[in-house]
Amino acid sequence: MIASLHGTVQSLQEGALVVALGGLGLRVLVPRGVLDAARLGATIDLYTHLHVRENELSLYGFGTQAEMDLFLMLLGVNGVGPKMALAVISTFSPETLRGAVSRGDIAALTRIPGIGRRTAERLVLDLRDRVGTPPGDRWELPAARQGDLDVISALTALGYSLNEARDALATIPEGAEALDERILAALRSLGGS
Repeated sequence: MIASLHGTVQSLQEGALVVALGGLGLRVLVPRGVLDAARLGATIDLYTHLHVRENELSLYGFGTQAEMDLFLMLLGVNGVGPKMALAVISTFSPETLRGAVSRGDIAALTRIPGIGRRTAERLVLDLRDRVGTPPGDRWELPAARQGDLDVISALTALGYSLNEARDALATIPEGAEALDERILAALRSLGGS
């Protein structure tokens, strides 16, 4: 099994990278965060999972061990395949997903492309005991404004920690209603401007 790889980004594709190593180019399916951070010609290190099907071998790559562990955990949920698991990780950071699952937030999980209410309920049921509560997760979604989870998700996808995202969320002015306006206000507070 291919556990990790270290190589040069040869090309960027829709949902995948081609990584050159030792004269070989491997097509690796990656989450959106890895794809957005990748640059042509840059060196990249990925944790990988080789998914074997009857007529296909697919290599999935992740920037962190936490992402890969969550991907493997998602594959254990009935009805969740590798493409859906990758969509989950592309939408939410591991911290944000753990928080949504531990709170039983079905509405947040149905925002993931390809996941309906039934699959979201199955995710919560199957993963709640296994993912645990993220450290310091005392933020209650029902008391939050509509769209707060989207702001948190956007900030964590940009690399901010859950605590930084929560702190930035608290600085958003009351009059900011549109999602892009709220994210921009949160980014301003994180940037110190």
